[in-house]
Amino acid sequence: MMESIQEIYKTGAGPSSSHTMGPSKAAMLFKAKHPLSASFRVTLYGSLAATGKGHLTDVAITRGLAPTTTEIIWHPQLFLPLHPNGMKFEALDEKGNVTATWTTYSIGGGDISESGKRENASAVYPLSTMSEILSYCEESGQHLWEYVAMHEAPDIWDYLAVVWKTMKEAVVRGLEAEGVLQGGLNLPRKASSFHVKAQNFRSPQNRRMLTFAYALAVSEENAAGGIVVTAPTCGSCGVIPAVLYLMENDQDFSEIKILRALATAGLIGNLIKTNASISGAEVGCQGEVGSACSMAAGAVAQLYGGSPAQVEYAASIGMEHSLGLTCDPIYGLVQIPCIERNALAASRANDSALYALLSDGHHIVGFDKVIQAMKQTGHDLPHIYKETAEGGLALFAANIKPK
Repeated sequence: MMESIQEIYKTGAGPSSSHTMGPSKAAMLFKAKHPLSASFRVTLYGSLAATGKGHLTDVAITRGLAPTTTEIIWHPQLFLPLHPNGMKFEALDEKGNVTATWTTYSIGGGDISESGKRENASAVYPLSTMSEILSYCEESGQHLWEYVAMHEAPDIWDYLAVVWKTMKEAVVRGLEAEGVLQGGLNLPRKASSFHVKAQNFRSPQNRRMLTFAYALAVSEENAAGGIVVTAPTCGSCGVIPAVLYLMENDQDFSEIKILRALATAGLIGNLIKTNASISGAEVGCQGEVGSACSMAAGAVAQLYGGSPAQVEYAASIGMEHSLGLTCDPIYGLVQIPCIERNALAASRANDSALYALLSDGHHIVGFDKVIQAMKQTGHDLPHIYKETAEGGLALFAANIKPK
């Protein structure tokens, strides 16, 4: 069974849902349980330690435990057995004696779990595979967004309206912002200039360039620590807003249709999160940007009048051609290749949707199998390609020193 799609779309400050939002949530929970502690000590393990400084993990934890003094200990080469993103909280008295200990894991999308696994305690969906849901839709004549509406609480549309408003605000802020992103790589923002240059082109070039600009706008806001929506993570937060902002502002789709597209995208993301993972530390960037591409592709296919089968095909394409995507952020910053990767994935999502719409929706390898392949691929990837900044681009860009 799957939980509400509200758990896919969370609003918070970037740059990372697993390395910033999750640890922040854990810190506040531990602080609430031990408010009278003289000080705290937090030990970060594995991927959480390897890229924690670039992801502002220490800042998020320190703020969550403020104003109490907190010591952060880093163990990037030591992986706890249950998940790559482990963290141990300790409460200390005035003499430095440990009075309480708590070990938990940031499992992706801003969620934490003591078991290192998703427990779905508040499951609302009775079906948890795309094939089951498609069969139901074929029998009932309903679309995927109607299946979502049937199982979510009545306020789901109000929730999605706030999500969409927050996404659009991130696009607008990102298009206006200029300058160099924090972190030391001296990476300039590009969304504003891309947006201006796009005005000099006609479709289809204009449409693609605007998609780039919108995705860059949100991803750059995330990298700067701005307010974004996990979709399904902070590191992939630019993909869905980009394609849907284009649909509403440049293709004249109504807001209610955008919200229905968000519902379908949330269902797709939910299936991926339930049956595989959206954690870059667990399965690489295929679980983040790959998932976002899959979600966005399904959303676009629905907006263009696709059947549930065509939506499923679009979502399958979006993930299938992201398989093996590594998570290799240079110096642990959610900047290179993350920002550019969001822009290209948004464009791929549009292409995936159009490709699926040219078909009748029938294809050989279904969505569920593609997600199984993603999970297995992520399992087989060496840990250096899973958000440790030790392999891939991060390794070969080691000479690029933050300033």
